[in-house]
Amino acid sequence: MREATVTRNTRETQITVSVKLDGKGESKISTGIGFFDHMLTALSRHSGISMDIQANGDLYVDGHHTVEDTGIVLGQALNQALGDKSGIARYGSAYIPMDEALSFCALDLSNRPYVVFNGTFTNQMIGQYDACLTEEFFRALAVNAGITLHLDMRYGSNDHHKCEALFKAFAHALKAAIRLNEDGTVLSTKGVLA
Repeated sequence: MREATVTRNTRETQITVSVKLDGKGESKISTGIGFFDHMLTALSRHSGISMDIQANGDLYVDGHHTVEDTGIVLGQALNQALGDKSGIARYGSAYIPMDEALSFCALDLSNRPYVVFNGTFTNQMIGQYDACLTEEFFRALAVNAGITLHLDMRYGSNDHHKCEALFKAFAHALKAAIRLNEDGTVLSTKGVLA
């Protein structure tokens, strides 16, 4: 079964994440940051990965530790659930529009983490969510899951739409990459992903 649960406790955050790669995109999300919960719920639904994410963090400081550490733990859980990554499609990409905004994601579950993030937000905050933490979240997730990740907010004027399109583009690219291939082998001429 392709699933995992990871718990990480620090002086700043206490986070538990459970994922089921072959779930139905059902989610139970609670981070204390409403817009971030909305993005994680969309990520779960659109990727088809069932997720239970419970995070308690030092929100009296700001949302940085909670958002980044959630990315760390989610990345670790995805990495564990994927195992040696044999038998998966490995690559995924998606363009996602949301009203006036368009975002793109391409990724490789390569075990070689690398992040290219292209995009800016007009406003600092989206609700109680600091928009600049979007890049921090995806970097933490990619490094801990071993993903080569390219994210591009192509255009848009509404920050909510731009951010949501980006999360959904990542979700659809991830859904394609974790899909099981026909012969169960590692999609690499090396025979391993490293």
